[in-house]
Amino acid sequence: MKRLLLYTIGLALALSSCTKEGDQQERGLSGSFADFSGNYSGSNGYINGGDGENYNTIVENPFITVEAEPTSTFSIDADGASFSNVRRFLNQNQLPPVDAIRTEELVNYFNYDYESPTGADPIALNGEVSSCPWAPSHRLVRIGIKGREIQEFPPSNMVLLIDVSGSMSSEDKLPLLRESFKLFVDELSADDRLAIVTYAGQAGLLLPSTPGSEKAVIKSAIDKLGAGGSTAGAEGIITAYQIAQQNFITGGNNRVILGTDGDFNVGPASQEELVSLIEEKRELGIFLTVLGVGTGNLNDAMLEQVADNGNGTYEYIDNLDQAKKVFLYEFGKFYTVAKDVKVQVDFNPSVVHSYRLIGYENRLLENEDFEDDQKDAGEIGAGQTITALYEIIPASGGSTLNVPTFSIDFRYKLPDGDASTLLNLEVADQGDSFTQASESMRFAASVASFGLLLRDSEYQGETSYEQVRQWAGSAADFDPYGFRQEFLQLVERAAGL
Repeated sequence: MKRLLLYTIGLALALSSCTKEGDQQERGLSGSFADFSGNYSGSNGYINGGDGENYNTIVENPFITVEAEPTSTFSIDADGASFSNVRRFLNQNQLPPVDAIRTEELVNYFNYDYESPTGADPIALNGEVSSCPWAPSHRLVRIGIKGREIQEFPPSNMVLLIDVSGSMSSEDKLPLLRESFKLFVDELSADDRLAIVTYAGQAGLLLPSTPGSEKAVIKSAIDKLGAGGSTAGAEGIITAYQIAQQNFITGGNNRVILGTDGDFNVGPASQEELVSLIEEKRELGIFLTVLGVGTGNLNDAMLEQVADNGNGTYEYIDNLDQAKKVFLYEFGKFYTVAKDVKVQVDFNPSVVHSYRLIGYENRLLENEDFEDDQKDAGEIGAGQTITALYEIIPASGGSTLNVPTFSIDFRYKLPDGDASTLLNLEVADQGDSFTQASESMRFAASVASFGLLLRDSEYQGETSYEQVRQWAGSAADFDPYGFRQEFLQLVERAAGL
């Protein structure tokens, strides 16, 4: 209730502030549903993407005045599903449903050239401030985190939980998962173990826990996967965690990897029931990766929440190149180096009038949650980078230049730990323009602006797809796998639509 009240107050203040500032475009909140009239379902909070796909509704974070609430707290988001799902729509010459666009996931789809940890902590922190490219009178704050690189991965106990129900028969679902999982098998070491649980009308053990050295045996089992029947997703989750518990490696990496379109229809099947189930399982010390696939009945809403509440991450696989990203290029994300990572920012009211966290709408925390070690938050994998952006409106007559405008605190736990560790980051505003900012800032801001444009956000400011392309094009030097160049092509495609 407290956050809802602050949200309402902040929204009203933000709208009035935007009118006074004259540099925000005003569109009513109802505008985010205008393009989907008839598709909004108030009974479950989903947006139906027009093709039977379900998305949780997103109401963008408003500007909140520092006078009303000087502290902002959120959980990190390590998911990348939204970007590849948005790409799928654009490659089909369609603009994505507005609630398929989670801006923080667009930003965090990309890796950033952040320095790795050098001390005892498994994460390293960085940040900077520049002018905001779509609202030049505002300032933009970038917060960056990088997980420690692992040179030698610990032994793993993995369980593949694979949906083989009838809805998984199309080429972009189970056949794509089969080829994707074979890539993963090639990365396993002799010290790793992998089991396969399948579920349709009921769950079953296709392959008992098998050494990673027996790659031919594992791939042969994967080749036997076929689709048919209904979908007992909850039973599959229970069985997969039982197998993971039976083969638990103390001090190792224990993880369930779920591949599905999310179309659960037997047993506990509502988002609330499955989230409750997965919350129980996360206490077992077993992590979770959720892989969404397919079109037409993708339950993105369900999959994202199951991952978020199960010490997990959520990826969407739209093609084999994306599978290579998940299973090869970012293999380290299967190894958590820090869990329950939270961020809390305190703003100085003498220099900051209001602030807006860009994205992370379903990752907001109450301020008191920051010190509550029982409160779940996001995980970060080995070598993974996480980025968050705040847009700031300076106080009237004030300046953020060389003045302490905010302090940033972080909390994290070790993967097998129960108590959090506190870290602090101080970032000075040197008065940099956007063109003077780092490549990481310029690219992250470009992707965020892209998301604002796709959402037709009231906070998009003065920008265009062409400007986004120019900003991103000048910040694409760090691009080890060509994802930034692909982004430039997607921007052009979106502009054409």
